[in-house]
Amino acid sequence: MTKLPTLVIQGASTLSDVPGLLHIAEQADIRFAPDRGSLLRALPGADILFGWDFRADDIEACWHAADSLKWVHWSGAGVDAALFPGLANSPVALTNSRGVFDRAMAEWTLGVMISHAKRFPETLLMQQKKEWNYRQSTQMLGQSVAVVGVGSIGRAVARICRSFGLNVAGVGRSARDGDPDFGRVHGQTELDTVLGSADYVVLITPLTAETRNLFDADRFAAMKPGAMFINIGRGPLVNEPALIAALEKGQLGCAALDVFCEEPLSEDNPIWAAQNVIISPHMSGDFAEHLEVLADLFFDNFARYGSDKELLNVVDKEAGFVPSSA
Repeated sequence: MTKLPTLVIQGASTLSDVPGLLHIAEQADIRFAPDRGSLLRALPGADILFGWDFRADDIEACWHAADSLKWVHWSGAGVDAALFPGLANSPVALTNSRGVFDRAMAEWTLGVMISHAKRFPETLLMQQKKEWNYRQSTQMLGQSVAVVGVGSIGRAVARICRSFGLNVAGVGRSARDGDPDFGRVHGQTELDTVLGSADYVVLITPLTAETRNLFDADRFAAMKPGAMFINIGRGPLVNEPALIAALEKGQLGCAALDVFCEEPLSEDNPIWAAQNVIISPHMSGDFAEHLEVLADLFFDNFARYGSDKELLNVVDKEAGFVPSSA
């Protein structure tokens, strides 16, 4: 009789915590690890680790107990929390949830752009004050968007912006022509030039050693005066004090932030009081039923694993993301 693979599900306590998990319950020896202590006990002898709570940092702390892991699946799109040295330098395969959040994050991005251009925050404030305050807004047709990060989410942002009548430029690690979504992808060395002509800047690069603090005081100074800055990548991509200073000086017209260096934001975090900022609690990609879609992707990969087929969304652990060709 073939031995069932041992599957550890981090961040879950029962079958009902993961939609559809019951359907594979007889195909694996399932161990639940809702906290660090249970994860430490569950890892020895495990073949597969499913990181269901992608915001938790328990896996690195318990990694020394993983003595037979072959595959880790991460329920987030960004894998910076999973790429600690122990996993990165091991032969364990790492897959992620690339593709699940793309459309929702693109819609959120276009939504905050429209909100800024049409001055909806001011309109709602005036409504609460019962003030009839006539003002004009910006027509967006033909405005420029710079998408910094040309992975699957950045491409979804590019497509929805183009369909809305906006001009889109993409910035990736290296320059290339003939891209299906961006036409020309500008290289990292061209970033400041692209920023100087963009009305909206969307940051969606993976967090790596090279991209940490990618947007600092100099980068904000390179942006077009009055432009909108949108971060849907990771908080540490941005020097937050420099961002606040750029908003206060009027260098930036607005910022829309879904990710932060500190999550959740404490009450005394200065970002709360920053001028012209839209704060969203790391939810731009979360839509109704997204947990079902996340689980289905894992089940698809679980079937592939059992059939010795190539896994979906295999992360290049040196680069820190799934290559676009995947």
